[in-house]
Amino acid sequence: MAQYFSLHPEQPQARLVRQAAEIIRAGGLVALPTDSAYALVCQVGDAALLERIRRIRGVDERHHFTLMCRDLSEIGTYARVDNSQYRLLKAVTPGPYTFILEGTKELPRRVLHPKRKTIGLRVPEHAVVSALLAEIDGPLLTSTLILPGEELPLTDAEAIRDRLGKQVELVIEAGYCGPEATTVIDLTSGAPALVRVGRGPLEPFGL
Repeated sequence: MAQYFSLHPEQPQARLVRQAAEIIRAGGLVALPTDSAYALVCQVGDAALLERIRRIRGVDERHHFTLMCRDLSEIGTYARVDNSQYRLLKAVTPGPYTFILEGTKELPRRVLHPKRKTIGLRVPEHAVVSALLAEIDGPLLTSTLILPGEELPLTDAEAIRDRLGKQVELVIEAGYCGPEATTVIDLTSGAPALVRVGRGPLEPFGL
């Protein structure tokens, strides 16, 4: 059965953050709240973990995974970002947005979209996630926790543990987490293109 940590949503306990990071480094899959909805997170590049996420989500190899990053400089390491894209990202991050960008050679090919060689990237605005990213000292691979046949992400930590307790190593609870996923914007073809409507407003992109 998955471990279950309750963290303060604004001042997460450092001891529990360190323990969560240790679970991730050891190859664990974690369900945690973000500034949009619950997500599954793991270390980058582990093929077995990617397959576990696909099974839980009911998606195939064309599913776009996302890197959660600490800041824009980290995004620039893993994606090709030109000046206009950088200005746009700077205006709306951190926040509940995922951006589709062309991945760099810093990323394992298995995490990129197989045909487009793209990756989702985001900088979340959530104290627990920020603390975990700082402790990990790098990005985390993530996917919104939407189960097959359901339209909305899971929102309750205890329900997630009941349903996925044998498929993840840790469930983190940190107060209310809403049901809206991130707004997804594709930036690979010049003008921003809307992929998914979510929590993030569309006005900054003229959409």
